[in-house]
Amino acid sequence: MTSFSKHRVVRIGAGAGFAGDRIEPAVELVREGRLDYLVFECLAERTIALAQRARLGDPGGGYDPLLEARMRAVLPLCVEKGVRIVSNMGAANPTAAAARIAELAADLRLPGLKIAAVVGDDVLDLMAGSTRPLLEVGGDVASLGDSLISANAYLGCEPIVQALAGGAQIVVTGRVADPSLFLAPLVHEFGWSLDDWERLGRGTVVGHLLECAGQVTGGYFADPDVKRVPNLARLGFPLAEVSSDGSAVITKVEGSGGLVDVATCTEQLLYELHDPSQYLTPDVTADFSTVRFEADGPDRVAVRGGGGRPRPAQLKVSLGRKEGFIGEGAISYAGSSAVARGRLALDIIAERFRLTGLSPEEARFELIGVDAVAPESLASAFAPMEVRARIVARTRTQGEAERVGREVEALYTNGPAGGGGATRLVTPVIGVVSTLIERELVRPSVIFEVAL
Repeated sequence: MTSFSKHRVVRIGAGAGFAGDRIEPAVELVREGRLDYLVFECLAERTIALAQRARLGDPGGGYDPLLEARMRAVLPLCVEKGVRIVSNMGAANPTAAAARIAELAADLRLPGLKIAAVVGDDVLDLMAGSTRPLLEVGGDVASLGDSLISANAYLGCEPIVQALAGGAQIVVTGRVADPSLFLAPLVHEFGWSLDDWERLGRGTVVGHLLECAGQVTGGYFADPDVKRVPNLARLGFPLAEVSSDGSAVITKVEGSGGLVDVATCTEQLLYELHDPSQYLTPDVTADFSTVRFEADGPDRVAVRGGGGRPRPAQLKVSLGRKEGFIGEGAISYAGSSAVARGRLALDIIAERFRLTGLSPEEARFELIGVDAVAPESLASAFAPMEVRARIVARTRTQGEAERVGREVEALYTNGPAGGGGATRLVTPVIGVVSTLIERELVRPSVIFEVAL
């Protein structure tokens, strides 16, 4: 594989760590970070199932709702500075996402921009009626019946590398393993072989550190008086300066908020990590157990070590299934007897469920501020002056879910004194389970668009 550049160091920035992430830090990275690549990682486990459901209602939809806002914010700067973009914002519809980016580029007077859509992760046709075992819940895929709405295999870096080799300035994908989005530019730029397990493992370490964006620069890490992080309202997102051997420095734009140190990097390395010696990805079985961090100046951490062994023979498939509805209602009480009135409200709703024959599959009755996250027996002896009574129930039908909120709202005049701020909400539940598929059955491909 031939590299398209002769970078000694490749600079990759993390423009997002989830679908609803801030946009300004990505702009700051492009403007000030001297980047070669900007990566937006926006696709959680459940997000793609929700996107598949959206596409069912709109065949032209199913991609990230913030795709247009993000592209409008960064495209002119990226073109000006020669920064290439890689993102999984295509979600359930990468081809529609690529077409929309081409339209935006034309609107922004950026003709000739080459956009690639990576497709092939959607394997629903291969899953329907399959006897492949479900990893978390037992049974097989066929047992999901009509509840199955999506099946997406985790692709690796290879099709993104193909897109970059084909001259794409923007690559938009569906379900790709998070670190693979960052690994692909390294493979492309340094010409790494796809069986160079040591370098692929080290590149996966870099991708894992960057994939959640602001987490490694102090967001989520912060804990007042324990782990202090400056200026979180202006949190800067991270970038990596990666060398051809896979070693790297994690840093951020000078003057941006947040913090990069050995502790922030260590916490992020351990994030969602099961066996550190066998971190399974579509590209490599990465070994994180030998990773070492060393301070390299203010907000700079050198990353050394890491490695890998041959990639798994199978790919993980994320299956989205319909799991009924969640009905929720909440109401607040304040004053000297707030807890007692909140308890009475919960008791009333429980009795109303019995009287009206509402039998949810699962339900929670809790006082936020007292027992929502721990048993009441562990609560402080000091009774709070304000609580919020919350009832949430999983139901089979939307109608049953709607009844939950209506019962809570009725407490305004049918319950304890002084209730206020009642809210109600009904949410369709999309559950996620997993199976495995032989990688040779999954055939990703690349489709190019050119802005006019």
